[in-house]
Amino acid sequence: MAAPRRAAVLGSPIAHSLSPALHRAAYEELGLTGWTYERFEVDEAALPGFFETLGPEWAGLSLTMPLKRAVIPLLDGISETAASVEAVNTVVLTPDGRRTGDNTDVPGMVAALREHGIDKVDAAAILGAGATASSALAALSRVCPGEIAVYVRSEARAAEMRQWAERLEVSVRIADWADAEQALHAPLVISTTPAGATDALARSVPERPTALFDVLYDPWPTALAARWSAYGGAVVSGLDLLVHQAVLQVEQMTGRAPAPLDAMRKAGERALAAR
Repeated sequence: MAAPRRAAVLGSPIAHSLSPALHRAAYEELGLTGWTYERFEVDEAALPGFFETLGPEWAGLSLTMPLKRAVIPLLDGISETAASVEAVNTVVLTPDGRRTGDNTDVPGMVAALREHGIDKVDAAAILGAGATASSALAALSRVCPGEIAVYVRSEARAAEMRQWAERLEVSVRIADWADAEQALHAPLVISTTPAGATDALARSVPERPTALFDVLYDPWPTALAARWSAYGGAVVSGLDLLVHQAVLQVEQMTGRAPAPLDAMRKAGERALAAR
């Protein structure tokens, strides 16, 4: 049996995070008695100081906004996936003090899609161009060899997505948000926007939609996801993503695989239902 260790999720704001429910459920299922997983409100300014408090009992950290880029200078190394999107959401800590960063959002997206039978698509569309959009673009680089249309609100965002596309070596067409209804006809649509941003698009869902990946999980379903599902289209949720990326985090932090996907998903569903 592994010695008890500590892990936590950091970010600001952090009170909404479902990560403690998921990771604690995994520890229970894996029989990791004494392991703890907490949440800490930490912003970019406080992050270096928090790292100074980490002792050998720490196994890992999950990072959410706004820390995914700020953490990189504090690490001894990062994975190729994390480097490709310049974002770390997972830090593995060893008793000798080594700190290694990874990004499980990208493979988590791919795993969530595959769980719903989406292994490859000829084309795709991304709604939004924020931080999550770069991870979506990286995930699509693994499942979509064709053109990816990205619908954005500003030229600054458009320029950022062009840079990411070049870096990830994917074919991107930038489109104006005013034309976002056209995105809904793509074989796969990934919505990376904040709550409410796509509500107006719900009325434009085609009668036979294909697949939608909406990265939100609270509130759920979004208006877009509800209409999509009502019309018989496949819907991948933000909870699917959260669970799959957390599975990879648990495996890295504990050294135990496979992590208990079903138990973690049920824990997330219970936590959401209790809100």
